[in-house]
Amino acid sequence: MRKHRETAVYTHGHHESVLRSHTWRTAANSAAYLLGALEPHMRILDIGCGPGTITADLAELVPDGHVTGVDLAEGILEQARATADARGLTNVDFAVADVHALDHPDDTFCVVHAHQVLQHVGDPVRALREMRRVTRPGGYVAVRDVDYAAMTWYPQVPGLDDWLDLYRRVARAAGGEPDAGRRLRSWALAAGFTDITATSGTWTYATDAEREWWSGLWADRTLASPYAEYAVAGGHATEEQLRAIARAWREWGKRHDGWFAVLHGEILCRKEA
Repeated sequence: MRKHRETAVYTHGHHESVLRSHTWRTAANSAAYLLGALEPHMRILDIGCGPGTITADLAELVPDGHVTGVDLAEGILEQARATADARGLTNVDFAVADVHALDHPDDTFCVVHAHQVLQHVGDPVRALREMRRVTRPGGYVAVRDVDYAAMTWYPQVPGLDDWLDLYRRVARAAGGEPDAGRRLRSWALAAGFTDITATSGTWTYATDAEREWWSGLWADRTLASPYAEYAVAGGHATEEQLRAIARAWREWGKRHDGWFAVLHGEILCRKEA
């Protein structure tokens, strides 16, 4: 496999608090903008598949086709395979891959999909060009990424503004772009796409259970994940500051009037036939 020198670090890692979020993701709540373009025979490449929940959903939606899930982190692929096996799927496989240099011939896939990937890569335009290369003429490149600066919440619990500022600084120091969502269309144009449908989608956390889940995973991530390690090692925050942010998350999570919205940019790019 051709290798690209990494210029960005995946700051989240695969700590349990991260996988708590990743395994919640489905094709319905994370790729709805793509689903209308799918046909039963399609061959799909799912980039940055993580634990494979979206990958497995896509495989069920193309029963006469095939889905290949790829991730740069080899360790998470065992969980992805277990996800597919538990659902009895036989039209899916998994492999290690770098989105900057995919090990596939030109014009291989009907759909190339990437969810929450481009915010973490060193060169998103190069990644999109590579995704375009392996897509068949008439096929689709589908990308969805969060926009951290556009996240909004209520009430304004002291400490959550500190969390957002810290996260964006850590992500950029690692070579990523935390506000990728608003940039997707621009990156796609730079990558050579001309047929681009740009949309947006949201996740909203407002019920008691949703607030407890969302605040808990971010409180734990702030204290125990690789993101926390990068924040301290990079001089962006002290351990005491991280503890204060985690307390703010848990305080917000207990507020019965709490509400949190996460905005995502989405692009569905069709490759010229």
